[in-house]
Amino acid sequence: MDKEVLIALLSLLGTFIGAGGGVLVSNKLINFRLDQIEKKLDKNTDVQDEIKERLVKVEESSKSAHHRIDDIVDQLKIHERRK
Repeated sequence: MDKEVLIALLSLLGTFIGAGGGVLVSNKLINFRLDQIEKKLDKNTDVQDEIKERLVKVEESSKSAHHRIDDIVDQLKIHERRK
């Protein structure tokens, strides 16, 4: 085999190895970043679920407070009519 052909083949092999290695490293980095994003999304989902639960409790408490206020207003109206 000629020296030039051997050098060309070795250069081609080096190019393939370098390109393949770059793709693998890039793929690992992308997978790592995706895992980090998924963890953040899971954490945010947990926080959102907690906020939803708290909001439901606040809404229930608010409804109860409105009912009590309405009852007090009705009682005051009855007392005012009696006077």
